[in-house]
Amino acid sequence: MAAAEPGRSRRPPPEEGEERASRPARKTTTGKTPARRTTARKAAPRRGVTGAAAAMRSAVEQLSELLGRTPESVSSLRPSEDGWEAQVEVLELERIPDTTSILASYKVTMDEEGELISYERTRRYSRGMIDRPA
Repeated sequence: MAAAEPGRSRRPPPEEGEERASRPARKTTTGKTPARRTTARKAAPRRGVTGAAAAMRSAVEQLSELLGRTPESVSSLRPSEDGWEAQVEVLELERIPDTTSILASYKVTMDEEGELISYERTRRYSRGMIDRPA
């Protein structure tokens, strides 16, 4: 049998046409009610992508949206002067057996905020192909 949780005091919902009383205004040490903050706040400075994992997620999401295909993996990621550069592997043509499927490698360039600036397909290859030293 489950133990009963301690009861919480809850106010019943207000009846139609009835208003719920608000909390009393907070007072400062001088006894005056503080001025309300205005809703127009300074815009927080836009921060860039905070790390490699966030940059990878950003590259995958944006490339997927543009290509209409889900990337298989990110094979490289490195910071650049203006943001990030990544190599993203995408399944372009699925075949049976799977080792004959066609993949493509895309070079993705992002700015400091993680927004995709450019992408370029650099290579197409079959999944079963192994890179060999030249």
